[in-house]
Amino acid sequence: MKKILSLLLLAVISLNVFADEGMWIPMLLGRNEADMQKAGMRISAKDIYDINNACLKDAIILFNQGCTGEYVSSEGLFLTNHHCGYSYITSHSTVEHDYLTNGFWAMNRNDELPCPGLTATRLVRMEDVTSQVMEGISTETSEGERAAIIENNIKKITSRAVEGTHYKAIIKPFYYGNQYFMYVNEVFTDVRLVGAPPSNIGKFGGDTDNWMWPRHTGDFSMFRVYADNDNKPANYSKNNRPYRPLKHLEISLAGVNEGDFTFVFGYPGTTQRYVTSDAVDLAANVENPIRIDLRTIRLKHYNNAMNQSPAQRLKYASKVASIANGWKKWQGESQGIARLKGVEKKREYEQRYQQWANDKPQYYNILPQLHEAYAKLKPIEVELTYFSEAVRASDFMARAQSYRFLANEDDDMTIVAEVNKLKEANSKYFADFDLHSPVDKAIFTETFLYMWKAGFAPYLADESTPSNLVEEKLNKIYNTSILNNEKKLQKFLDSYTAKKAKQLKNDPALQLFDQAYTLAYDAQKLANYRRAYSDIQRLMRSYVKGMMEMEPEVNFFPDANLTLRVAYGHVEGFRPRDGVYYKPYSSLQGIMEKENPDIYDYVVEPRLKELYALKDYGPYGISEVINDTTITTNGNDTLISVKTHTKHQMPVGFIATNHTTGGNSGSPVLNADGRLIGLNFDRCWEGTMSDLLFDPDYCRNICLDIRYCLFIIDKFAGAKHLVDEMTIVDK
Repeated sequence: MKKILSLLLLAVISLNVFADEGMWIPMLLGRNEADMQKAGMRISAKDIYDINNACLKDAIILFNQGCTGEYVSSEGLFLTNHHCGYSYITSHSTVEHDYLTNGFWAMNRNDELPCPGLTATRLVRMEDVTSQVMEGISTETSEGERAAIIENNIKKITSRAVEGTHYKAIIKPFYYGNQYFMYVNEVFTDVRLVGAPPSNIGKFGGDTDNWMWPRHTGDFSMFRVYADNDNKPANYSKNNRPYRPLKHLEISLAGVNEGDFTFVFGYPGTTQRYVTSDAVDLAANVENPIRIDLRTIRLKHYNNAMNQSPAQRLKYASKVASIANGWKKWQGESQGIARLKGVEKKREYEQRYQQWANDKPQYYNILPQLHEAYAKLKPIEVELTYFSEAVRASDFMARAQSYRFLANEDDDMTIVAEVNKLKEANSKYFADFDLHSPVDKAIFTETFLYMWKAGFAPYLADESTPSNLVEEKLNKIYNTSILNNEKKLQKFLDSYTAKKAKQLKNDPALQLFDQAYTLAYDAQKLANYRRAYSDIQRLMRSYVKGMMEMEPEVNFFPDANLTLRVAYGHVEGFRPRDGVYYKPYSSLQGIMEKENPDIYDYVVEPRLKELYALKDYGPYGISEVINDTTITTNGNDTLISVKTHTKHQMPVGFIATNHTTGGNSGSPVLNADGRLIGLNFDRCWEGTMSDLLFDPDYCRNICLDIRYCLFIIDKFAGAKHLVDEMTIVDK
């Protein structure tokens, strides 16, 4: 009996199938409809996705290639996160017009700023095309043949799907290639910046608060899509008109209460829910520590520079945000996996799977082969991690890579084009070389030294060499390379031909980069890596198929792959550690409590303080009746007095149990009626392992309360004309 109970417990623990876990395909949401409505949803699956009628999916867009946005007006106005629009806000910023620091608000359509290269993609329809993609494949087909057949079939299917239209089609694999879905999209290329709060609001708390709760970040920005006279995508033109979406979201001012049903509708990037213990161990205990250490070095030097001047803060802001995001996430991920005993739980599940597979010829040898493939992959993966995080850490080595490409090129036309490109890059690079060089040099030297001490840069020196001599060698390379001598480099490029390739290759920077590249990307290593990776993908296809056969009662969700998904859950606090409970809400009061004028991340805008002092929250704040009870004793008499007062609050953020990941940034958080109540922008640090393992006690998505967003636009920025475009309801 104990053995049976133990096996049942293993099944529950290893599966980790919880009510709030999952990123569901909109087209197949009918399978989840009953569960969602039982959880509190008051709309239907067809209200979310319907191929024949305008529905919520028509209000959701893929923002460029990594975030989500949502239409909030009938004139193409949409919201996304501040950190998603960060690079575009930065691109329009100068020291004189620092929109990043001071914010930007277009007070009319003519003030809206074009963003070349930015796209907004709407899903027109999706379709299961598995049978067409797999046509011509049998059990005897080799992996190479299979890949070629699939590629050819995909070209035919997508070409037919968009013939005679302005649409674009892509086909993506699900469940490691057991299923394929086609996405027919409409891609808009005229996207303009409309509004962004100051960094002290849009990035309040900075990297210190990143991934943390409670959070007080006004993480939003506003853009508008423009189209031609026929409401179709068109390149930027002054003659274009605001796009008229098929659907835009209604915005609810009703707010949220603990226990409320919520769902997130967006484009999650990548999860690895079904990988084996080998992959979890590799991430948590091997790759993440390397990445964290090397990014710590970079952040130390960039942050020191940013504290020196506004110009340097602006220069490094976007770079630091990008580096720090992964740096902090990986720390939480590794700690979360350790706390959950994630590797051990994966191994327990694998034991149960193996017991089930032992009498099934198509599955019994899958796990042993997967373990073997990971054993081959691991050392190469480590080396590539060092190359990515150490060799390419500095701008110096990034430039060396570009010049290495030039040195290996012998086509005259390509050489001319590349030289012109490098000259243009040089003009920007040397504009503040004196300011930037000490920072970049320190990063270059320290990251290479770290890698050498770990035994992954044997070309620098013998392991018995004193580290100070290795550091001297690195300093000499940096100081003597032509890449850091503006006059010599300009003269060299002016007369560059293929005959000078040898001279360029002899530069110490190129020699160093070439040694590092040759070691990490050795042809035999790469062949072994590709073979191992290919084996893992092939075996995972069978492994996941076996999972589904072993547990036919389970509704398996596919891993995220930057396609439109729905995740649902509830507003809920959590206990990150013993004796601590986090409420699921935050307010403007918390911003005032965190204020520290000496720390850039915690500077509070004067106008925001003024509004707080006046409790001038407009229709976006809430009033809470507080009863203060006082008990006094006088001899045998007990006197109970109650004083009632009203507390005015401005909600800022909330957390919920929706399963999200990168790409969900900017996704709408919707209530039971499908109305917008917030913008997803982060996850709680304690639950960042949710890409690999989901824990309902810790996994929370962090959301900007839409009321705070509207408050900032209206009361703080005075841009009420933008709010007036929106459809706002009280329920």
